[in-house]
Amino acid sequence: MKKKIKTKQKVATGRGVSRNTKKLSTQSAAIIPGEIILGDGDIVAFKGRQTVDLLVANTGDRPIQVGSHCHFFESNRALRFDREKAYGFRLQVPAGTAVRFEPGEDKRVTLVSIGGNRVAYGINGLTHGRLDDPQVKAKTLVAAREQGFIVKR
Repeated sequence: MKKKIKTKQKVATGRGVSRNTKKLSTQSAAIIPGEIILGDGDIVAFKGRQTVDLLVANTGDRPIQVGSHCHFFESNRALRFDREKAYGFRLQVPAGTAVRFEPGEDKRVTLVSIGGNRVAYGINGLTHGRLDDPQVKAKTLVAAREQGFIVKR
């Protein structure tokens, strides 16, 4: 299979001046299906982002999985942990993965602050808006208490 490769070529433009142009060439280059070509250097995930460690207990009778991009604050009501500390955070695990909590299990997890625009719309209908807006946070905490997500110990 041939791959088109961009090459530079000098082209005369008149009056003795030349400029570089990009031209598509059909030079032979092996293409391997599914090949991943990486750039130089390492990718450091979550660099400079705030983290928090929490102990999480599954008080339910079924296993619970929480995905990598879930606003951890909004995770299953049967999970008991300091939800106020988890506000604005997600699991510090690779994208597309999850953490499983077995019934009766206590597990320590590390959370990382949600990046990007920091806007969340609730999985359980608790959070609606910008995570850094104090009014959104206040409403979210009230809703979590009213719906049994935050329980006094």
